[in-house]
Amino acid sequence: MRKIFLSLFLVLALVVSSFAGGTIKIGVQAPITGKFASEGQGIDNAVRLWVEQVNAKGGLLGKKIEVITCDDEGTAVKAAICARELVNKGVIAVIGSYTSTATEAAQATYFRAGVLQTSDGTSDTLVKHGYWTFFRNSSPNSAEGKFTADFFMNFKKYKRIATISDYSTFSVDLEKAVVDNTKKLGGNVVYRGKVKSGDQNFTPILTKIKSYNPDVIYFSGYYTDGGLIRAQMVQLGIKADFVGGDSNDNKEFIKLAGSAATGAYIINVPLPEYLPYDIAKKFLADYRAKYHEDPPSIWTLFNVDGLRAILHAIEVLKTTDTKKIADYLHNELKDFPGITGPITWDKRGERITSAYMAYEIQPNGEYKIVYPTK
Repeated sequence: MRKIFLSLFLVLALVVSSFAGGTIKIGVQAPITGKFASEGQGIDNAVRLWVEQVNAKGGLLGKKIEVITCDDEGTAVKAAICARELVNKGVIAVIGSYTSTATEAAQATYFRAGVLQTSDGTSDTLVKHGYWTFFRNSSPNSAEGKFTADFFMNFKKYKRIATISDYSTFSVDLEKAVVDNTKKLGGNVVYRGKVKSGDQNFTPILTKIKSYNPDVIYFSGYYTDGGLIRAQMVQLGIKADFVGGDSNDNKEFIKLAGSAATGAYIINVPLPEYLPYDIAKKFLADYRAKYHEDPPSIWTLFNVDGLRAILHAIEVLKTTDTKKIADYLHNELKDFPGITGPITWDKRGERITSAYMAYEIQPNGEYKIVYPTK
């Protein structure tokens, strides 16, 4: 009788073990609520859509993929909580977060647990920790800073430049990259200031900047503030151009700025609709069909590309061993056909990516590429 019970116990244990290992768990850490909810929901939607498509074809390694989402609200405190929660739930990789601040707050936890992390965070500090678990799926601030300075000095030929950042890691890092590269080209930066994100009223700093008579005001923060800054510039009669960094590239910027959005410039990598790749066109069509709207921005697609690369590595290697996957992504993956273009990472987890573009917002809310001119 004891042998029978022992046999039944072992069979039951095997069944439970098989059930527990029946899915490949992927985490999404993103701001599902809060001021960046538009971006966070876009990331979550895109990840779930791609996973749905993979599962419909049988999943990976004979298993279905399970998506577990944690709302980090775009804050460091919540990001740290999300990291512990997702690790405890057994994910092997995490997609996110949207902000560099939230991404960095979770990095060490994922590193200690051996959980892979991909993010669109652009702060240069994200790859300086040496975490083998981290992969940036977008371009760094240093690259954007160089392009922006070139746009300022060689295309627009601005003579008096004012810059504004918020206090986030990303925004401070990007503003510094822009200023440093602008000065290298002989640019005259007449004012540098900071605002608290979410303040709503930016007239005090804009009134001060107006006295410096700049011909451009550059903002390195997020669209939630950028749209209001642009609108209040116009209300104050400031004739300077507005140039926004990549995180102003969101349809909500135009809603917040209203008619003042016309003529504003946005710096970013190519927009989703300008991507020439067949896989991009198909995924955009699939996204629209499922969610009845466009992705909120290019960041949605950067993040799903991070997921796609990890799933590709699992398929090639026939394993979910994260160290083996990371080694493959660092050393063997070359020009993987991404939605956002060919994907190659260096040994630091830095993506080698395409060039930037400068867009001018038109009266109908559409973007027009103004630089480069060819």
